[in-house]
Amino acid sequence: MLCRSLWLCLCLCSCPARGLRLHEYLYFQVLSPGDIRYIFTATPAKDFGGVFNTRYDQIHLVPADPPEACGELNNGVFIQDQIALVERGGCSFLSKTRVIQEHGGRAVIIADNAYDNDSFYIEMIQDSTRRTADIPALFLLGRDGYMIRRSLEQHGLPWAIISIPVNVTSIPTYEMMQPPWTFW
Repeated sequence: MLCRSLWLCLCLCSCPARGLRLHEYLYFQVLSPGDIRYIFTATPAKDFGGVFNTRYDQIHLVPADPPEACGELNNGVFIQDQIALVERGGCSFLSKTRVIQEHGGRAVIIADNAYDNDSFYIEMIQDSTRRTADIPALFLLGRDGYMIRRSLEQHGLPWAIISIPVNVTSIPTYEMMQPPWTFW
């Protein structure tokens, strides 16, 4: 049943000609550090940002400093050509995406700032400024973002290594490494 549900979501959500707009999901896998080596679920921004035209088998997921990424970044040099992990709050989703884009990031994953959120996806929409962003923007559950950042801090690492996007329909259910704190 899980595989059928994932297949339906991937197929029906990505076929605008069908007129169905269930939640779209995009999956990524943390490859390192090993204690957080899971497949995570994220949702793309509704009406701004680009799409993943390329699969990245090993790319850095760099936590932004400051985490909210509402202005200049202290670690902007590490974001260039990588994917940024940003925390919700302080400014609009679009503003965060533009900051990461201006620092040369390939995409941004915005984690909810409610660290106990392990099931509620927020629909990221454009703000009223009429600005645009070209890089993909994804929303990540707060618990997932917190656990990734916590693992990096515990290991003293500046970034995680991820693969994105991951096609979960090709992975047997028994092989899917899902976060133990998240209900799929």
